[in-house]
Amino acid sequence: MPSSRTGRPPVQGASRRPAVPGPRRDSPVQRFYMRAKKAWDRPLTAYYLILGGSVLITVLGLVMVYSASQVTALQMALPGSYFFRKQLLAAVLGGVLMFVASRMPVKLHRALAYPILACAVFLMALVQVPGIGKTVNGNQNWIALGGSFQIQPSEFGKLALVLWGADLIARKQEKKLLTQWKHMLVPLVPVTFLLLGLIMLGGDMGTTIILTAVLFGLLWLAGAPTRLFAMVLQIAALLAFVAIKTSPNRMARLACIGATEPKTGVADCWQAVHGIYALASGGLFGSGLGASVEKWGQLPEAHTDFIFAVTGEELGLAGTLSVLALFAALGYAGIRVAGRTEDPFVRYAAGGVTTWIMAQAVINIGAVLGLLPIAGVPLPLFSYGGSALLPTMFAIGLLIAFARDDPAARAALAMRQPRFGRKRGAGGSAPARRQAGAPRRWNTMRRRASRARSSGER
Repeated sequence: MPSSRTGRPPVQGASRRPAVPGPRRDSPVQRFYMRAKKAWDRPLTAYYLILGGSVLITVLGLVMVYSASQVTALQMALPGSYFFRKQLLAAVLGGVLMFVASRMPVKLHRALAYPILACAVFLMALVQVPGIGKTVNGNQNWIALGGSFQIQPSEFGKLALVLWGADLIARKQEKKLLTQWKHMLVPLVPVTFLLLGLIMLGGDMGTTIILTAVLFGLLWLAGAPTRLFAMVLQIAALLAFVAIKTSPNRMARLACIGATEPKTGVADCWQAVHGIYALASGGLFGSGLGASVEKWGQLPEAHTDFIFAVTGEELGLAGTLSVLALFAALGYAGIRVAGRTEDPFVRYAAGGVTTWIMAQAVINIGAVLGLLPIAGVPLPLFSYGGSALLPTMFAIGLLIAFARDDPAARAALAMRQPRFGRKRGAGGSAPARRQAGAPRRWNTMRRRASRARSSGER
């Protein structure tokens, strides 16, 4: 063996180890995407989307009702805030209904299905009694309550159909009767046609379309075969064709789809065209809140059916896209609640409410954009009208209750700790609460941050 100059054997060079790649660093976009996905998959995501989205839509609707209704109120020799105050009162009452509905157990919702249906049918039949029913804009579907207050029973018919239809289908599913077509259709379809007939006696085609959409939504969730869908769709299409063909007013509305200038004669497209003018003049960020021009007598029903057009004129494309995003979030949350539950009633009721709100929003916005005929339905939670706002907010309370009833959501809510004060429901003396692990009032934010958090959602 050769030796070195020092007499020592040569040291062999140590073999180089392969370089170990360091931890992979994701880009900021990927980190943001993963955080958003993690937050999106949390158990309380649907709960927050429903609650936050509905509150934001209602508040923004109050602002736009105040802006769009001032001119109409002054033309009627009323105070400028007249319609806003009535809508604010309805929003407060609707908020109470939403809170009550969100705290009610599912069994109580099912128990209320038949009483609500019976009351809705009674009131809708009472509309046709001379001296009681009131005609507004050619439709006799209102009941005067005295003074300036009136109620539209057909709006409560939507809530009645959702609750009763969900309870009916859930009971038949528990008894395994949905495999037979007669149990799938009877008595759901006949009762729905009864409601549609009472509404059509007053001439309200828009509400009829929404109830039909709710019926199809319930049948789809129940797993109705294609043959039943086709049969019910053919009957509904035939009745709609007869209703439109026999009414010059409805034929004129159908002729105004895509109109760009007002027409003379039977097809007067003044409202549809000026709705397009309002949207077109808004630009990207609008002319400013309260600065609408079309609401000064050019655009009929500016604070009710065409409030979306005034929103586009004053808040621009950014405002209209914000409203669409809020409705999209609300619709996604409703679908998520219906898809993740194991309770048949919750699935059908959540799907029915989501179908109702989304169908009504699409019909209203489509009419304002000139893509659909003007059906005379308000934008849910947004347009002026207490009769439409109250049952809609109760239905939102249903979705909130269903979102809270999910097992994962219940666990996440139970693990949340209050920021200040003692633990919810913790009794006994202060030392006993401290021994049980309850947070102290004098704990600082740094101590709270250093404490190991549980895996539950806050």
